[in-house]
Amino acid sequence: MNELSVNELHLDYGTGASANPILKGVSMHLQKGEVVALLGPSGSGKTTLLRAVAGLESPKAGTIHIGTRQVFDGAAKLDMPAEARNLGLVFQSYALWPHKTVFDNVAYGLTLRKMGKSEIASKVNDVLKQLGLGQLGERFPHQLSGGQQQRVAIARALVYNPPVILLDEPLSNLDAKLREEARAFLRELIVRLGLSALMVTHDQAEAMAISDRILLLNNGKIEQQGSPQSMYETPDTLFTAEFMGSNNRVPATVVSRNGNAVTLTSDGTTLLGTARGAGLADPVALIRVEEVRVSAERVENAIELPLLTCMYLGDRWECLFTQGDTSLRAYSKFKLAPGSYWLQMPREKLWVF
Repeated sequence: MNELSVNELHLDYGTGASANPILKGVSMHLQKGEVVALLGPSGSGKTTLLRAVAGLESPKAGTIHIGTRQVFDGAAKLDMPAEARNLGLVFQSYALWPHKTVFDNVAYGLTLRKMGKSEIASKVNDVLKQLGLGQLGERFPHQLSGGQQQRVAIARALVYNPPVILLDEPLSNLDAKLREEARAFLRELIVRLGLSALMVTHDQAEAMAISDRILLLNNGKIEQQGSPQSMYETPDTLFTAEFMGSNNRVPATVVSRNGNAVTLTSDGTTLLGTARGAGLADPVALIRVEEVRVSAERVENAIELPLLTCMYLGDRWECLFTQGDTSLRAYSKFKLAPGSYWLQMPREKLWVF
């Protein structure tokens, strides 16, 4: 059974001729125990969709169901307020009360629901313990680290056991090292508690690490959806391929196509690639940076380029090769010596959209 269902949701900012459409018929569902990431560039509609589900934005058409409850129906003029939807919300800023203790911040939603003091204490202490905050109940937000504040915000969203938890860029305020640790913690928590979660992020690595399914939005519509692995390894469109990874665009011209097999030419060199997507009206050749193989000797399906520079990344070197209008990046286990190299692009990994 779906914990959340959104059907043909339309939402505009403004009215009349000045109306700016943000969501253009978005449909999605969230199953029990599933984590779905809303991924996309700024302005794609992902945060607006999350806020519409939460009841913080008013769509103009479509329906939203939380379990069996209908909370929005544009045709019937039904728009249930946010507080009646019983959803857990974790905001980008955490939105903790600075003058309240950790315990009181987490208890706030239960207090509004007129729950008894002993029951509130039991629920709050239980969720604080689950999130490793059991000893911090009497502290104030300013006495906590960024990671601890994030967990308090999650605890507040979980304490009344909502059917769905909504996460709006929950890791964006953390530094790079802490984000990696928080990402692992959040995924472990979601799996351990069997949560159903809808999460907004603009970070594709974060979406792939935490979610079971990704919805990639582009200009108010769903560009593609699927498992993190399918989205990364078998993108349907050029937009998906470029958004989901670190890529090289290979300047090339299509010579012929036979089924999915494509023959290209790049600066006088013949290359073989694989067609992806609907067609090749204005073809673009693309390959992931990690799929390019560097060779000092001539190899098949490769172009020769001089090395410009290598950048140390810790576990590898990122090397930049360039000549004229052609510029390609590749990874190497060691720093390369100056000179020209053959950059091999496996046929099945050189995608043509």
